Amino acid sequence: MKQQDLSQENGDPEVKHLKKIKSFVMRAGRTTLGQLNAIQTLGPQFVIPYSESDTAPNSWFGEDRAHQPLIFEIGFGMGDATAKIAQSMPDHNFVGCEVHQPGVGALLMKIQTFNLQNLRIVSHDAVEVLEKMIPELSLDGVHIFFPDPWHKTRHHKRRLLQTQFLELLMSRLKPNGYIHCATDWENYAQHMLDVFNAMPGLVNQGVLEHGYAKRPLYRPVTKFETRGLKLGHGVWDLVFRLQSN
Repeated sequence: MKQQDLSQENGDPEVKHLKKIKSFVMRAGRTTLGQLNAIQTLGPQFVIPYSESDTAPNSWFGEDRAHQPLIFEIGFGMGDATAKIAQSMPDHNFVGCEVHQPGVGALLMKIQTFNLQNLRIVSHDAVEVLEKMIPELSLDGVHIFFPDPWHKTRHHKRRLLQTQFLELLMSRLKPNGYIHCATDWENYAQHMLDVFNAMPGLVNQGVLEHGYAKRPLYRPVTKFETRGLKLGHGVWDLVFRLQSN
């Protein structure tokens, strides 16, 4: 998933406000008949409509799962890792945000194949979902895997993981909740480290050189990642926890 701008603009001379930020840029891609069928048949059960009033995300999973730990993922792509993680952690609830309809359809197909009752989808800008649908102190974890690196220097300001967005994420985390990011762009990894380390209340869980984390066992290695590793490309994981009071 691609990310949009987090820079500020001036309106009233005495008030600074954020530009409208989005967690994505729409990209081309054809939705297959199988994906369309999954959206039509499974969407009503597993895709949660965007709302500015819904503030009980665990209720999306039914009464028997209402008190399970809740993990929020931003930009799950085609959903391969998301489905595998949800399958390996049946005692957790997962909400994935993705606007790319082929990805939504593909993940719905995996939900059906693996009978994943602990996974829901919101097909909307993740920033607005966090602001309007996810209450404060409600998330046990956040996953952001391989966000758009905006690798050109002039585009770095468009990267999702900036101070303002991190503050929003932290406000939604429970004490001791975690944020796990992964990227295959070293420059973006260093940028994330700088932003995260500068944020009071976040504790780096990394034990590798420069403060990076070992890949947690729950995060599977994707096909794209495997190809990159064979070519000598690096992958950097970052895991930070919110301090308990």
